[in-house]
Amino acid sequence: MKILVAVDGSPSSLDAVSLAGRLVDPATDEVAIFFSPLEVEKKLTGRSAALVEGAAAAVIDEAVKRLPAGMAKKVEPIKSSQPPAVGILASAETWKADLIVVGARGMSSVERLLLGSVSRAVIHGAHLPVLVVRSAAPAGGMRVLACHHEASAAAVAAVVGKLHWPESTTGRVIAVAESLLAGPLPPWLENRVRDPDTAAIAKAWEQEHAAEVGRLSQRLDAFQKSLPKAFHGTTPIVLEGNPGDRIIATAKSDHDDLIVIGRTPTDALTRWLLGSTSEAVLMHAHANVLLVPVHK
Repeated sequence: MKILVAVDGSPSSLDAVSLAGRLVDPATDEVAIFFSPLEVEKKLTGRSAALVEGAAAAVIDEAVKRLPAGMAKKVEPIKSSQPPAVGILASAETWKADLIVVGARGMSSVERLLLGSVSRAVIHGAHLPVLVVRSAAPAGGMRVLACHHEASAAAVAAVVGKLHWPESTTGRVIAVAESLLAGPLPPWLENRVRDPDTAAIAKAWEQEHAAEVGRLSQRLDAFQKSLPKAFHGTTPIVLEGNPGDRIIATAKSDHDDLIVIGRTPTDALTRWLLGSTSEAVLMHAHANVLLVPVHK
């Protein structure tokens, strides 16, 4: 697998390198460290080109130190004179990367919303999976939550299968029933069940709910089996409600380090009216997020 990690010298970008280092196989994978000298030039205005070049080299050297020892000879430094977001996307295409890794600075609500102009531009401009890193992976075991959706399950499984998961990884799978009738009988309907005119509706509601949860459980079992061994030893999680809210709450309560979720294409109107589960998770989850695009 070929992984391009973008750095700018900030702690979050170096955390991104550290997490990428946990997911690579030194024997087979390749890593490119992308850096835009424009980042240094902004901070060293008027300084000599040699100083700027030396600072850029120092940032890349520091990034390489965050990777496994066996990766040092397989790291390709990439420097671009283009603006960072443009350079990252262009370099990923030229280098034929399989995954882009970027850091998201800060944890305030505004910073989570914006993610930084570079990170957001890369997310929306890339046709590749993008890993957005908010914190370095823990030194011990890593907890990963893989999200199932019928439209993105195959794409997510393919990307998860290409990554190298440490032996200490605890992988879980989650699916959320989100159809109109996929939920317990609501109180307003339950209170009227004795009315003959609504009894049939209540029964249909309950049958649809049970059938939807059953179908979802079967699909989730198949999804789990398609993932690497690290995801096989846990009980699948089937929930009901708003997918974004339930995924975020589950990841927070269980202290997951990484959420893997598909990003299906939606038109602007649909995203405005209904929202996007992947966007909600990306903006509001405290965990790192791996977005896997699903192309039409």
